[in-house]
Amino acid sequence: MKKELSPKYNPQEVEAGRYEEWLDKGVFAPSEDTEAEPYSIVIPPPNVTGKLHLGHAWDVTLQDMLIRQKRMLGFDTLWLPGMDHAGIATQAKVEAKLKEEGLSRYDLGREKFLEKTWEWKEEYAQTIRQQWAKMGVSVDYNRERFTLDEGLNKSVNKVFVDLYNKGLIYRGEYIINWDPAAQTALSDIEVIHKDVKGAFYHINYPVVGSDELVEIATTRPETLLGDTAIAVNPADERYAHLLGKKVLLPLVNREIPVVADEYVDMEFGTGVVKITPAHDPNDFEVGNRHDLPRVKVMNQDGSMNEKAGKYEGMDRFEARKAIVADLKNLGLLVKIVDHVHSVGHSERSGAVVEPYLSTQWFVKMQPLAQAAINNQASDRRVDFFPDRFNDTFISWMENVHDWVISRQLWWGHQIPAWYHKETGEVYVGEEAPADEENWDRDSDVLDTWFSSALWPFSTMGWPDKSQNDYQRYFPTSTLVTGYDIIFFWVSRMIFQSLEFTGQRPFKNVLLHGLIRDEEGRKMSKSLGNGIDPMDVIEEYGVDALRWFLANGSAPGQDVRYSPEKLAAAWNFINKIWNASRYVLMKVGDMTLADVEIGSDTSLADQWILSRLQETIETVTRLFDKFEFGEAGRALYHFIWDDYCDWYIEMTKESLQNDQDNKTTKSILIYVLDKFLRLLHPIMPFVTEEIWQQFNPEDESIVVAAYPTVVEPYRKPEAEEAMNQLIEIIRAVRTIRNEVNSPLSKPVDIYIKVGDQAAKNLLEENKSYIERFCNPDKLEIEINLETPQEVMTQTLAFAQVIMPLQGLIKIEDEIERLNNEVTKLSKEVARVEKKLANQGFVAKAPAKVVEEERQKGENYQNQLKEVNARIEQLKKLI
Repeated sequence: MKKELSPKYNPQEVEAGRYEEWLDKGVFAPSEDTEAEPYSIVIPPPNVTGKLHLGHAWDVTLQDMLIRQKRMLGFDTLWLPGMDHAGIATQAKVEAKLKEEGLSRYDLGREKFLEKTWEWKEEYAQTIRQQWAKMGVSVDYNRERFTLDEGLNKSVNKVFVDLYNKGLIYRGEYIINWDPAAQTALSDIEVIHKDVKGAFYHINYPVVGSDELVEIATTRPETLLGDTAIAVNPADERYAHLLGKKVLLPLVNREIPVVADEYVDMEFGTGVVKITPAHDPNDFEVGNRHDLPRVKVMNQDGSMNEKAGKYEGMDRFEARKAIVADLKNLGLLVKIVDHVHSVGHSERSGAVVEPYLSTQWFVKMQPLAQAAINNQASDRRVDFFPDRFNDTFISWMENVHDWVISRQLWWGHQIPAWYHKETGEVYVGEEAPADEENWDRDSDVLDTWFSSALWPFSTMGWPDKSQNDYQRYFPTSTLVTGYDIIFFWVSRMIFQSLEFTGQRPFKNVLLHGLIRDEEGRKMSKSLGNGIDPMDVIEEYGVDALRWFLANGSAPGQDVRYSPEKLAAAWNFINKIWNASRYVLMKVGDMTLADVEIGSDTSLADQWILSRLQETIETVTRLFDKFEFGEAGRALYHFIWDDYCDWYIEMTKESLQNDQDNKTTKSILIYVLDKFLRLLHPIMPFVTEEIWQQFNPEDESIVVAAYPTVVEPYRKPEAEEAMNQLIEIIRAVRTIRNEVNSPLSKPVDIYIKVGDQAAKNLLEENKSYIERFCNPDKLEIEINLETPQEVMTQTLAFAQVIMPLQGLIKIEDEIERLNNEVTKLSKEVARVEKKLANQGFVAKAPAKVVEEERQKGENYQNQLKEVNARIEQLKKLI
């Protein structure tokens, strides 16, 4: 034995130095057994923008559970770690830091700014590694990758060039989502839509050459300055006379045409819409159909430009106010109607997104999306857990738009495109053109998701397909991630992998939900309700946090943070700790190698061994289905109820006075060993600490074999027999509880059984009934005579009968119950008086009044029950 376990479970003591010990032993590295079946996971790379949150803790816990279990099952496991450069988010953090020093990125220049950003990355990458260590993640650090490392940059450039050469990447001027704060393009899924209070501004446009006015309604009057037409539906007879005419654009006094286009909804608003091709995606398409000019009236920072006339330099929202005021002064503002509408906001900066005409790089999505859809109908499909998310994936793929992939940033993969200084010719290649001095490289970088979409295969050495890791571990086995990034990441990995490797990137996708606060709200900085997992670990220990996260919910469901459940998790571990201390104390110097389970087993021995086999089978099956919550419940029930509360208590009879019962000691250690192994993927630290007490010091539970079912230990008849004994014991306890008879008081117990087999079973195991029920007299018979005044519990196979006279002194019990009546009557009177007080009812919150009513009802019900019991007892005197 290495050492005696301390009297109380102390997570800090248990966890100290353990992770470093695992790293020193190299137990996280893949197996050297080339015959072993590979099982691989690539970690969803966290952003190098700060600390990990509870969602990350949940994510890595589930992955670690899978890898640890598969490793113990003999798989050749690889869990590949890494981090994401997170273009917009990281650049924003570094720029904010520079701003505090009175600097901007332009003051430093691109090269110096990138040096500063790499320094940031190294600092926060180290923080993330420390947090991974705290969580116990069993990754192979020798294979750690970063989305901006040299190998991944090579992969990114190859993918860009290949897609370009296939005609699947193109450059064009389109309306894109623009973040005026970060001053970069955004893809559709980087835009969060929120309902905000706005207004419809009804404005009159004068018809040129007449006194007629045409009323239009817009939510964005600041874009009026860039109107190049107004449009009506060709079937709308109300405005047929306007076709071919022009209107005068208010404030600008520029004549613009009236065009007919089926895009216009005759039933919405006035049936006339303003067309601003440079500032609205739908207007852009209308403009293309009618060959309209594109007038851009805003700068990239959201201020108005020189084409905005007198409003130049104003912020777009200030310009809106000024334009509305001027329209009112000119008598052209008809009315303002309040309106709640959905407005896009940047996921990263929170700024209101501006539809903006810009020249960007795009991925043509239709062919790639169709290939992914087709794959889901094949035997190479990616299996989603829960499978309902397959429909989510397919729906998005069917409706996907072309993906804008260029970002106006410096931190990221610089686009491998060059423009000739004289001719303007575009060159796209993995390497710079030979006469590079005559070319300017595109200053933009690629969307972060472009590189992370390649993560499962680029990290394995692709495009060099001869790489050992690529050959052995790709496609990966399981991806674990939150359901909120199916569109951002999961979908993109699938279509890029199919396009470039011809294979799915992973076999399974396990999608978990979000961590919410106790009230069910999403955790966010604005609400101030975020929880730092490191604080939780400090208070409860990492194993308690992992147990809570593993058992929090079913796949795809959100989980609420709960200090009560974390405390319960700690309590469960403490129960295991105390049970282990008892076992280790009883077995002395015995180790797992000394275990001998012969044929001289008791019913309790056979029962616990059989229950263990059922638990092994259940937990293994549920792990394979990713139903970790159910697996946890099966483990909890076996460990707490079967092993601790029943089997250990039963062994105290055979192990009293430290007698040498090797079979019982062997089974105690054997079962402890097996359930520690089952628990290890969820609770790695405490299981290692206990397991090493009866195993050689140089061994680790990390690489110990996972339990498998031993068929000879299955004993359904022993389980049924023990269940009957347990039912008898519980029936006795129920009767004792009903009459407040303490277990320390011996009582007469009669058990009436239905047949000789039941009688034999109970007689052979009488010692258990005597230990757990404390009988003064115990009779087990098929036919027996009992006193008339008894308490009974009827079971399927027997009836438990206990004489009332022996259980309690009836006069004393009546006196106790009368005191209870007095106490309850006072409570009833107090509540009735309170509710009769109109001042209280009128002024107190409705919730408080309702709580008092509920209390009153409860007291009344208790009073009825106590009075009924008194009447029953009086009949026995």
